Amino acid sequence: MVEAMEVKKGFQKTEVGVIPSDWKLCSYGQLFDFLTTATYSRAQLSENDEIGYVHYGDIHTRCQYFLDCDKIVLPSIKKELQRKYPFLKDGDLLVVDASEDYKGVGKSVEVRNLRNKKVISGLHTFLLRDKDGIIANGFKGYLHSNRLVKKQMDTLATGLKVYGVSKTNLKRILIPIPPTKTEQTAIATALNDTDALITQLEKLIAKKQAIKQGAMQELLKPKEGWKENSLTEYVNYIHGKAHEKNIVENGKYVVVNSKFISSGGKVVKHSNNNFCPAKKNDILTVLSDLPNGKALAKCFYVEGENKYAVNQRICIWRSKGANQRFLFYLLNRNEYFLGLDDGISQTHILNHHIEKCRISMPTDYAEQEKIGAILFDMDIEIEVLEKKIEKYKMMKQGMMQNLLTGKIRLI
Repeated sequence: MVEAMEVKKGFQKTEVGVIPSDWKLCSYGQLFDFLTTATYSRAQLSENDEIGYVHYGDIHTRCQYFLDCDKIVLPSIKKELQRKYPFLKDGDLLVVDASEDYKGVGKSVEVRNLRNKKVISGLHTFLLRDKDGIIANGFKGYLHSNRLVKKQMDTLATGLKVYGVSKTNLKRILIPIPPTKTEQTAIATALNDTDALITQLEKLIAKKQAIKQGAMQELLKPKEGWKENSLTEYVNYIHGKAHEKNIVENGKYVVVNSKFISSGGKVVKHSNNNFCPAKKNDILTVLSDLPNGKALAKCFYVEGENKYAVNQRICIWRSKGANQRFLFYLLNRNEYFLGLDDGISQTHILNHHIEKCRISMPTDYAEQEKIGAILFDMDIEIEVLEKKIEKYKMMKQGMMQNLLTGKIRLI
């Protein structure tokens, strides 16, 4: 509780928490005018009409802190549907009033780079416009990320399956505001620079992934001297046996299931029973997935010994002598297995499907090894960049909580 907190010199207790003594505490209702928004559904939108339209779904899925009209193509409506609704201006704040989870409750984005575009705000959004120019453009996009603000939104959120904050409640929510636009701009610039660095790394990863995809298509394409055989000529296959009923809070073994493989090992369950232990250099693949799913035949390469309990919907490929790295890239989302998905019903890779699978391999083990090593090195390079992005994202979260609450001052 705020009352029990020790307040350092230069800070003050407020009803939302401790903030710098020279910062203001203002409500959304004091800072912003709430303007009229439209209620057109997705079905009423088009692609090439005159007036841009911001649907709340676009804020949830396509924007983070800003609605940047230089970077996002919005759906549109016909001019006659615009009616009385006001056009957006740079610096306006759009707040969603509905979310399927608490993370998205009250999410807001600041409008920037409208140029001469005519855009209105639509279904399940509030359109907020700064009353007195107290808040600097660029700073508004981060208001919702302030934990002192988000905590209030979560407390006031209502609903069962869909959560939302009403206009009345939103107007009551208090925002800590640095005393000058200069300080607000300094905070926004620091956060925006970090965002730009993350975006730059994401583009680099996308480029590296595209290069790797092209390399795979070329390196794994059958060539002169390669031999086609049944998959079972190169691997033994073993079905996993771990079951959901064996899941425990903190077990000795990590359960390999489709979610584990699809998430790159981030979604983890445990078991104390290892009915079907995976050995070092085994390849594990998903045998069952929903129609048009992203997990079917997705593979995981086992780097260490005795760490994994393999789920019953996972198959272990154990090499009979072929290079395991090469096999991994050949079998991961293999076209033969993906072709079993009819897009209608759940797909199950069964024993007779495995028996019928045929693959082409270099007869020279050294060639297999070289191809596997090239692709593995590409994966390592991408993984290093992904870890760097995660590091920057964690750093960004720490920066936001320190800068937006005044724990660290830039001016």
